[in-house]
Amino acid sequence: MANLGYIQVTRLCNQKCRFCSNPEREATLSLEQAQVMIDDFIARGYDGIILTGGEPTLHEDLDKIIAYATRRGIPARVITNGQKLIDMELLKRLYDAGLRHCHVSVQSCDEKKQGFLSSNEKSLKNILKSLENLGKLGVKVDINTTINHYNANELDKLAMFLVSRFPFITHYVWNNLDPKMNRATENPDVIPKLWEFEISLNNAMRFLHESGRTFRAERIPLCYMADFAWASTETRKIVKGEERIVRFLDEKGFVRETLFEHGKAEVCKVCRFDPICAGLYEMDVYYSSKELYPVFLDPDVVRAKILERDET
Repeated sequence: MANLGYIQVTRLCNQKCRFCSNPEREATLSLEQAQVMIDDFIARGYDGIILTGGEPTLHEDLDKIIAYATRRGIPARVITNGQKLIDMELLKRLYDAGLRHCHVSVQSCDEKKQGFLSSNEKSLKNILKSLENLGKLGVKVDINTTINHYNANELDKLAMFLVSRFPFITHYVWNNLDPKMNRATENPDVIPKLWEFEISLNNAMRFLHESGRTFRAERIPLCYMADFAWASTETRKIVKGEERIVRFLDEKGFVRETLFEHGKAEVCKVCRFDPICAGLYEMDVYYSSKELYPVFLDPDVVRAKILERDET
């Protein structure tokens, strides 16, 4: 099992994504506060920590936070929008501190669409430069993509573009948009229907699988990724009995997730994947239960695939 803890080190950000679930506010951890949280995850036996935000590269002591985690023997990853890592001097400083794994958020390979979604017309240009820099230093890179109305039908196109341009990137993560609170409520146009991304998501998964790459998907009911059910983040945690702790810099504070289950509809009762499926996030609030349908594949096959795979 691999339990990874999340620490929001700052809520400051240099973009304004239309779907952001943790928008900018004046809140930043001190180095000492971050060290206490790192020590807590170590005491809990966690395998690693993920530094997030806001935009963590805006934290003036990010290198010191990473260095502390490295000294304590727990690897620290960073989730970034890829805007500041165009600065190789900054990236080398983080690398020297111990950064060896970075998640870069990319929403589209279309410059205008990426700019629209991030409210930053230079966003994609900067991301591509940052990916080049990360590749030069040999930092492991994961790609994070938030599924939304505007990129729902081009997830496969984005995966193919990135694989072609950056073959060293071997892991991809899709998060179906979290519409609850914050910017998505201000911009409801970003919320996708499940059917909008079903074909492109499965095409992307198939392409990555056949090219020897790995991937995960979150907040997606298994009926929309039945052939790749083993790649569901929630299903993996259900099968392996994992937990997840997130330390937010807002009123949510300390959140420990041990039950990975969302809404279930009547149709789920006859679905064979029901015991290993988290269901539909924000069901019949933002996402409709009418889009769900039963699957009659063997869940034990999925369990076996999850337990034989040890990558995170």
